[in-house]
Amino acid sequence: MTLSKTRAAIMAGVLLASGAASGVALAYQGHMFQARNALYAARSQLLAARHNKGGHRVAALRAVDAAIAQVNIGIRVGR
Repeated sequence: MTLSKTRAAIMAGVLLASGAASGVALAYQGHMFQARNALYAARSQLLAARHNKGGHRVAALRAVDAAIAQVNIGIRVGR
């Protein structure tokens, strides 16, 4: 298993565990959790990309990380 696949597997496990631990939150924040899952998938793909694409890959990673942070804040506020 490559490093990026390992990271993706770890992230998926963390997401599943956090979803199980917040069962009630899942009921009314499903879209937030789905958005976060999609952002983690996008992050994994960006990490797997070979070249930096003129700095845009790194910029995209920063933007995705910032979006994940905002979604996490929204989930906490929504509890």
